[in-house]
Amino acid sequence: MPDARAEALSQWLTTAQRVPVAGIAPASSDASFRRYFRITLSTPWPPANGATTLIAMDAPPPMEDCRPFVHVANLLASTGVHVPHIVGADVEHGFLLMSDLGTRTYASVLDEPSAGALYADALDALVAMQRLECAHALPAYDDALLRRELALFPDWYVARHRALALTDAQRATLAEVFDAVVANNLAQPRVFVHRDYHSRNLMLSTPNPGILDFQDAVYGPITYDLVSLLRDAYVEWSEARQVELAQAYFERARRAGLSVGSDFDAFWRDFEWMGVQRQVKVLGIFARLKVRDGKAAYVSDMPRVMGYLRRACARHAELAPLLSLLDALDALDANAHRTTVASLAAP
Repeated sequence: MPDARAEALSQWLTTAQRVPVAGIAPASSDASFRRYFRITLSTPWPPANGATTLIAMDAPPPMEDCRPFVHVANLLASTGVHVPHIVGADVEHGFLLMSDLGTRTYASVLDEPSAGALYADALDALVAMQRLECAHALPAYDDALLRRELALFPDWYVARHRALALTDAQRATLAEVFDAVVANNLAQPRVFVHRDYHSRNLMLSTPNPGILDFQDAVYGPITYDLVSLLRDAYVEWSEARQVELAQAYFERARRAGLSVGSDFDAFWRDFEWMGVQRQVKVLGIFARLKVRDGKAAYVSDMPRVMGYLRRACARHAELAPLLSLLDALDALDANAHRTTVASLAAP
């Protein structure tokens, strides 16, 4: 089947950019409409600085916009963290050409022996990003955006993925919990927020880590990216390990002058409440990816995310109504299953 976007990208590379292309192969895709291709060079090309491969991004307008990626890449490069260097761009048509950070994600290499060093590097990079002065350079992670993300849960996870209908009382309960969560989130100190800082967007590279998928960065709560990293939808560690890594971050952040306060227990509480916001959002996003976009693979990661959410809600009295709601949804599912089994078994 012809791929008009891939053909246009190839033509842009060879004609407009004059890249000596020896081969083009899919590199990766993500949860958006963006695609990435690995470009192998046939001869040395000065803009590649000696590299033999580059990465081309295809971000088809109007579904995607390259401009935020370019903007945030430039911001992050100024901090010294390792992000792709953009060597060519046609933002109007949705094409970027950039350096290749390799093929090994954190998710593909993390194990018990490597975790200490890899997370130490990731925490160092996180603190470096958070020291960036960006209050006026990025959109705010404000009340409207936090609530728009939370709304994905009832709209997509509950109604579309699980095909359940909330009662008026349940909707009121959810709204009350969401009000409390958003109030906590907005009260936290604000910094640069990558917004998806986890094992699939961190590359094992030199210098380490290489950081990808930062185009949705905002100015928001200081615990958000740490939650993304330590309560990763794709890699899970014990809560003891999560606390240990959070304490390591806390000490780094204090030394760097970031506003984490002096009380780790208070910081950890904010971490947990921010995690509830993210986990509710992620469940909604994964459901939307399955239902709307036909990307069902993310469903297998839902139990891990739900586990994080349930454990956090169980520890905080103000969040207990959300845990009760989750239990009620599970009970509805169980009753529906028993009814279906009974009807199938009936003569």
